[in-house]
Amino acid sequence: MTDALTWTVAGVQMDVRLGDLAGNRAAIVERLHRAADAGARLVVFPECAVTGYGFASRKACEEVAEPVSGPTATAVAKVCADRGVFAVVGMIEKDGNRIYNAAALIGPGGPVATYRKAHLPCIGADRFVDPGDRPFAVHDIGGLRLGLGICFDASFPEAARILTLQGADLIALPTNWAEPGRRIADLVCRVRAFENNVYFLAVNRVGDEAGFHFIGMSSLCSPSGEFLARAEHDGDAIMTGTVDPLVARQKKSVVCVGEYEIDRINWRRPDLYGRLVE
Repeated sequence: MTDALTWTVAGVQMDVRLGDLAGNRAAIVERLHRAADAGARLVVFPECAVTGYGFASRKACEEVAEPVSGPTATAVAKVCADRGVFAVVGMIEKDGNRIYNAAALIGPGGPVATYRKAHLPCIGADRFVDPGDRPFAVHDIGGLRLGLGICFDASFPEAARILTLQGADLIALPTNWAEPGRRIADLVCRVRAFENNVYFLAVNRVGDEAGFHFIGMSSLCSPSGEFLARAEHDGDAIMTGTVDPLVARQKKSVVCVGEYEIDRINWRRPDLYGRLVE
């Protein structure tokens, strides 16, 4: 943290063992402490960091699913309380007889919110979980307005735009990009940040699982679409960077007053966009 207004945020790029909830949970707790040691106030982990992703049946997903109030949230919330931080942790969430690819936002007081993945590709656990059933939402965690997505959601510009219109300063994207996702890591996160004038934090995993090789390449992008921090192609990393909410909230760019001004948010034409919701 550089001053009272800016936030140091961290993305934890890590390997995950399929179905090893206790081992993955212990690794998350250990890295959460390390990120806090580095000054992070918000720490984001990969998609399905608690459970792994490459499951071959719904039954296998159900066996590792846990409620948001379960043992992972309990363990993470204790660290958050001790260290004064927030964390976003990917898991397979159990809610009654339904299961979701979810990201839990956890703070010093316990679970704050849960995002359930809206856009499901035909890959891994997403073939078997239920589609996300909650609207996109932004959460103020003490001066930083945080929006959440998961992996494939980044391929849909509408998701990031809705979060921006709700006031997001930072969009966090836990993800599991294998080799075919390299273009998303290179291009899409920067574009989503630039077109919405928000910070965009994408946190990927590494390692091999169920025939997938996960590529890492986690990044924090600025509202101008530049990489502020980026992790390597392979290998564990705790990547940190600084987010200034006031920069994200200044949507209008003035190069020359009255001659060259740009505002991609407030100069939209919603009256012409009806096909988007048909």
